[in-house]
Amino acid sequence: MLDRIGITATSLCALHCILLPVLLPALPLLGLSFLADHAWEHIFLLITALLGSVALFSGFKKYHRRIYPFYLLFLGIGIYWIKHDFPEDIQPYFIVIGASLIVAAHLINLKLCNSCRECNGETCKSN
Repeated sequence: MLDRIGITATSLCALHCILLPVLLPALPLLGLSFLADHAWEHIFLLITALLGSVALFSGFKKYHRRIYPFYLLFLGIGIYWIKHDFPEDIQPYFIVIGASLIVAAHLINLKLCNSCRECNGETCKSN
């Protein structure tokens, strides 16, 4: 369930970043100008990272003992985090790549957890 929440949160974050330039002029009228702040993006990204870490660690510890989903998660977070260091015209690429890596980490974790025989009442071979 945490992986599904992480995928949803990452997707919403990516959607926020991609749509922000289009919606930016309307935000003050709606009282939502704080959404354009880089600090807000970093806070949301940190929450996503924490949620992702908990979800992946849960699957790692209980089912599969594979570490590579963490690599994807942290690489995606890192790419997402540094997007503001680059020109605005290439930032959407950082968003898509970072979000894709984070979502891939969650999907792989789900697949590893679901493929584990412990989930079906048998002993997991990866332990």
